[in-house]
Amino acid sequence: MTEFKKMPRVLTIAGSDSGGGAGIQADIKTMCALNCYGMSAITAITAQNTLGVYAVHPIPAEIVRKQIEVVLSDIGADAIKTGMLWGTEIIHEVHKVLFDYPKPYLIIDPVLVAKSGDPLLQKEAISALVELLIPRAWIITPNLPELKELTEIEPNNKGAILKAGNMLLDRGVQYVLVKGGHGQGEDVYDYLISKEGREIVFTNRRIDTPNTHGTGCTLSSAIACYLAHGWETVNAVEKAIQFVHKSIETAMPLGKGHGPLNHLWQNQKLFG
Repeated sequence: MTEFKKMPRVLTIAGSDSGGGAGIQADIKTMCALNCYGMSAITAITAQNTLGVYAVHPIPAEIVRKQIEVVLSDIGADAIKTGMLWGTEIIHEVHKVLFDYPKPYLIIDPVLVAKSGDPLLQKEAISALVELLIPRAWIITPNLPELKELTEIEPNNKGAILKAGNMLLDRGVQYVLVKGGHGQGEDVYDYLISKEGREIVFTNRRIDTPNTHGTGCTLSSAIACYLAHGWETVNAVEKAIQFVHKSIETAMPLGKGHGPLNHLWQNQKLFG
């Protein structure tokens, strides 16, 4: 009988992107690329492409909860990541079901707005995200605009970024990774801070490309995968950033707007 090595299990709770560049689709591609077994609980169906989000159809909150319940009760998960949660009811149901589950790593990508500027979380749901899910998380991965929305602090310098990040740490999350892609300059600075007082800056050369659709989804999924594989948090974050950087660097132009990342660059390296 063939023996199989245990494959890390990663569940994504997020919206579906019909264009395939972000959301559930980007998450599953990342999980496959990083040798994890990917599972999904879909929170919303979106009609979108590289140019924008044209329609959003949220899934009933009880169906979102049931998707999570049946997956966890049968297959289980070593790490769970959240992306687009859309509304307060869905956040409440996600909180309820995760509260009863033995704690896997929980990675929260606080998806508030799409790359095109279209809203992906209702304004009134932000407080529920902060009060219910962030305290339960192992790591949260806001970009600079999201950090401002979550803390009401303008993250225009390192001191302000660290102050806002520590405000989220005070909510109970163990690590905050502030993504610097929305900043200015030739380099991108990502700040990782922890409850233990660690402050680490990851620096990468900015890539001049429009093909960045799904960057946040991919990064949070990659972090979930590396944590599920057993990597220590700082190393998991570093490897995830490197994976995303290469995925952007090798992205092929698809569509007329913000094109998707190339999640399969490692496979192409092997077989191309």
